[in-house]
Amino acid sequence: CLAFTPIDRYGQMTAGSYCYIGPQGIVHGTVLTVLNAGRRYLGVENLAGKVFVTSGLGGMSGAQAKAAVIAGCVGIIAEVDEAALLKRHQQGWLMEITSSLDHCIAQLRYGSINTFLSLSTFPLSVCRERLLDLGSDQTSCHNPFNGGYYPVQLSFKECKEVLQLILAAINRLSDQGMFFWDYGNAFLLEAQRAGADIEKRGANKAEFRYPSYVQHIMGDIFSLGFGPFRWVCTSGNPEDLATTDFIAKSVLEKAVLQGVTASVKQQYSDNIRWIQEARKHNLVVGSQARILYSDQKGRVAIALAINRSIAEGKIKAPVVLSRDHHDVSGTDSPYRETSNIYDGSAFCADMAVQNFVGDSFRGATWVALHNGGGVGWGEVINGGFGLVLDGSADAEERAKMMLSWDVSNGVARRCWSGNNNAYETICQAMQKDKKLKVTLPHKVVDDNILEQALSC
Repeated sequence: CLAFTPIDRYGQMTAGSYCYIGPQGIVHGTVLTVLNAGRRYLGVENLAGKVFVTSGLGGMSGAQAKAAVIAGCVGIIAEVDEAALLKRHQQGWLMEITSSLDHCIAQLRYGSINTFLSLSTFPLSVCRERLLDLGSDQTSCHNPFNGGYYPVQLSFKECKEVLQLILAAINRLSDQGMFFWDYGNAFLLEAQRAGADIEKRGANKAEFRYPSYVQHIMGDIFSLGFGPFRWVCTSGNPEDLATTDFIAKSVLEKAVLQGVTASVKQQYSDNIRWIQEARKHNLVVGSQARILYSDQKGRVAIALAINRSIAEGKIKAPVVLSRDHHDVSGTDSPYRETSNIYDGSAFCADMAVQNFVGDSFRGATWVALHNGGGVGWGEVINGGFGLVLDGSADAEERAKMMLSWDVSNGVARRCWSGNNNAYETICQAMQKDKKLKVTLPHKVVDDNILEQALSC
């Protein structure tokens, strides 16, 4: 019996589908973002000695300090809220606190490259010399009138001027070689609204001088079918979580041995590393839950292996599958998850609604459709699901049908928008599953054809 739960609410997808798992979800996503930023912008696999500067240590952004440590780089995080700052330090996520810019620069200049720092100062003032490699921001800029960049001590006009100054600093640092990206908090959109120098010359108003993390870093990974697959052990037993960790790690390792493309292998390897680090860093808060990025093949294989283990009594109680909003499918968010979809459909809610309805008919235990998660009301529509694995044959069949659809729906949409990774991924999916039929787009070889059509 399907429990159909439509929800209209402000909140992240995971909250809407009743699978909030604490901070590890954003830690994981940030680890992958930083690792892949290093590959794209710096051309390196090893981030030792590289400096990642950003802002925010709140409920979501606080993960940046821990992610920098796991990724192996030096993390400098600015935070003005003393309570958030001290909380992260007490948790062990910050290794050092300082309000001295000179001390911060000295640590960067003379510190050992194997020393991981999480400093709280105002890093965007470090414009004196070339010290920074990667930069971003994850404050509540998407919610400017309730925190964000508009504290009560300043007038609206003064706050806009502050944001303009911050962008000016980012521009200077970028001119010196720092690679900056918008981390999905509508930072560049709000900066544009504040009148900051963020314009991308010759582009439309929806494009900015700097890319979003989806456009440059994670979008092509989403288009391979990867995204934040997750599960919750309903027993609340840490031993059950340890068993699922072992299962997931074994499934990914087996897939690598069986042979996958180089890009897929890289993502599997990152997530094998993540599972090991997640246990080492004690990232479970509340629910005994885990998250990792996986594609359709990996998700289905992990689900089936967990379901068999429940049937065999190796896992003591049912396990609930879900996913986060930073996924290939289920979210329409033109300034974040779908910011690399350039055919105009990023400003529609069709994918989220199709995903929500499609999951319900293919075996989800519950589904959710909601508005506003992460970037504010009216800026995003999210679709989410929960799927209960209880060890039965019925649960196995539901997992096969629903998880395959849940991924392929998003890959197909990204394929239609012109993403090469998505085109190749959906073709491979159709070869494996003969029942899957997706209309493929015709690639425009000669751009002059478009110009002629538009001039008619």
